[in-house]
Amino acid sequence: MSLNASILLDRCIALKASSMHLSVGNKPVVRINTKLFPVTDLTPLTFEDVELFLSQTLTKEQKGLFDVSKEVDFSIALGNKARFRVNAFYQKGYPSVSLRMIPMIIPHMADLHLPPILEKICELKQGFVLVVGPTDHGKSTTLASMLQHITETRSEHIITIEDPIEFIIPSNKSLVEQREMYLDTLSWSNALKSILRQDPNIIMIGEMRDQETIEAAMNIAETGHLVFSTLHTNSASQSIERIVSSFPKDKQSYIRSQFADVLEAIISMRLIPSQQLGVVPAVEVLLNNYAVKNLVRDGKSYRVDDIILTSSSQGMISLNSSLSTLIEKGLVTVDDAFKFSLNPEELRRLVKLR
Repeated sequence: MSLNASILLDRCIALKASSMHLSVGNKPVVRINTKLFPVTDLTPLTFEDVELFLSQTLTKEQKGLFDVSKEVDFSIALGNKARFRVNAFYQKGYPSVSLRMIPMIIPHMADLHLPPILEKICELKQGFVLVVGPTDHGKSTTLASMLQHITETRSEHIITIEDPIEFIIPSNKSLVEQREMYLDTLSWSNALKSILRQDPNIIMIGEMRDQETIEAAMNIAETGHLVFSTLHTNSASQSIERIVSSFPKDKQSYIRSQFADVLEAIISMRLIPSQQLGVVPAVEVLLNNYAVKNLVRDGKSYRVDDIILTSSSQGMISLNSSLSTLIEKGLVTVDDAFKFSLNPEELRRLVKLR
């Protein structure tokens, strides 16, 4: 039996996998609760299997881009069951595919076990909010849930720029318009240059990919808009350094000052295996205040961890505090929590204190 696209996508949904990987010579591999497993009852994929999958899912334009660049991002839907974010690429001369499953229904923040402070962040009228963390650790889902919360509670014009569109965000009280790279716009640069002419209140930029995107996002936030985006970093302090260091040395002082002024919050995500819930988020939250602004301006972002630790009364949460709470609630094991801690010694002290 030929392993066509619908069979593979249905299997991903049936297994409740967060992702699936297709490569020639291997059985399909799925990720379930952060762990990888081969789909044992399926046969190893042939070159023809992967080519058939791509022929059934790529548009003519996407196929042309894939042939030229040897990699392409796109999204597909399997009826009303689920959507998938897909990256097709070559390895060892053969095409491979990595799929990330996106539920059709966006979970509410409470259902995702996210801290209530995120609802307060959703009330912001302007500024820059970053959701950061490693790949497949809940950034896109968290951001979609926050935007959905805004659509349910406020009347705003929300525009997203994504590559590709992941969650379909309902308008509810707001107007939501989602633009996909290469389908609705030809470049990040063009989309960001024209976006202020589209009368937005809130803008979501799928990912801070380069200096130009970061600069545009900060400039938009500076004009009184609320900007959300994501970054592949491990913590608030690392995120600040990544943004500043993406600019030339002679411009970094200005960027520090601008970022200190527009930043509102950095939310750092980790998905921890949980026997009860499958996975559960550990969340670090940095909220910009006078002390944080000064540290960012002075190039001392490594000290923001201390501010987070001493500012829980303001709603800030350290990653270790979040991990220790999950341990206390019995949602994660001590061993798993320590695997994800960036400062195990501090976590050890917190766990002993409790």
